[in-house]
Amino acid sequence: MKKIFSGVIMACFAVNMAFAADAACEAKAAEKKLAGAAKNSFMTKCEKDAASAAVPGCADKAAEKKLAGAAKTSFMSKCEKEATASAAPATPTCDAQAAEKKLAGAAKNSFMKKCTEGAANK
Repeated sequence: MKKIFSGVIMACFAVNMAFAADAACEAKAAEKKLAGAAKNSFMTKCEKDAASAAVPGCADKAAEKKLAGAAKTSFMSKCEKEATASAAPATPTCDAQAAEKKLAGAAKNSFMKKCTEGAANK
């Protein structure tokens, strides 16, 4: 349930940021008097940059490391995935139950899968 709730919150945040970024990018494109392919290219880059900025800290870390091009893209992607994953941790009750039962290995994996699926269906 927590994963679903966290996912919904993150999705709402992302959609809100997308609308704000779209309006800001449109304004910048109009200010620069862009049209056609130049505007499309600018809008794509602007929206991508705005989405990357939505994850706090990732852009700063990339700048600190002086990354550019493919290295920056790869780093930003990994950083954003980690930030999203940390926002939706595993159900603590399932972890506690597995620890209480002293499960390990395949038995724990199976239990955790069933437990988290059961929690998501509630």
